[in-house]
Amino acid sequence: MIVHPIEPVYDKDSKILILGSFPSVKSREEGFFYGHKQNRFWKVISAVFNEEEPKSIEEKKALLLRNHIALWDVIKSCDIIGSSDSSISNVVPNDLSVILDTADIGAIYVNGKTALKYYEKYTQALVRRPAICLPSTSPANAAWNMDRLLEAWSCIKAE
Repeated sequence: MIVHPIEPVYDKDSKILILGSFPSVKSREEGFFYGHKQNRFWKVISAVFNEEEPKSIEEKKALLLRNHIALWDVIKSCDIIGSSDSSISNVVPNDLSVILDTADIGAIYVNGKTALKYYEKYTQALVRRPAICLPSTSPANAAWNMDRLLEAWSCIKAE
């Protein structure tokens, strides 16, 4: 059983919540979300908000909070082999109330179908809110090039 090692990023001004499934090995090593160099999350978020791509954890947190984004994952702990989403089992979900009770979240987005699957299975009934599924920024989602990702993810700017 691996326990999620990264604290959520949010503050009282957060307006949207983006949820991944569970951090990759690289993210767990780095101690922050989307730590794998090939993951396009930080490229996409910074491009959507016309900002420079953040490099450090502090810059990443600042980018999120400046743009009223809360970021966390659906899963608190699970069994997982490496970073393989398909190997996830024995899921314990995160308690999103820590964010939802603090911030006026207008929309909840999930980064990819795995996050959606676990959100719908464990979390949606508790928070009584649907999540909007955006295409995964993972390098495994090769069908979505950067232009298509930007077009799909640009909806978060409207919140």
